[in-house]
Amino acid sequence: MQSPNEPVGAGWRKSRRSLSNGECVEVAMFGDGRIGIRDSKNRTAGTVFVSSDDFQRLLTDIKRGNTFPSSNKV
Repeated sequence: MQSPNEPVGAGWRKSRRSLSNGECVEVAMFGDGRIGIRDSKNRTAGTVFVSSDDFQRLLTDIKRGNTFPSSNKV
């Protein structure tokens, strides 16, 4: 059985559209269904985990050009 703490399948991957300068993130699906997101330049800095639903919403927002609210907005 796959450990929920290890990426499944091909492991970590980044977009084929990512630039060669390292300005990108890597994503991986984990055994418990979470999506891990990490900085490709600093892989040991930590991983952000989100549900697959939240990841799909994030991708939809990015594709639509939506930006996140600034920290001074409620």
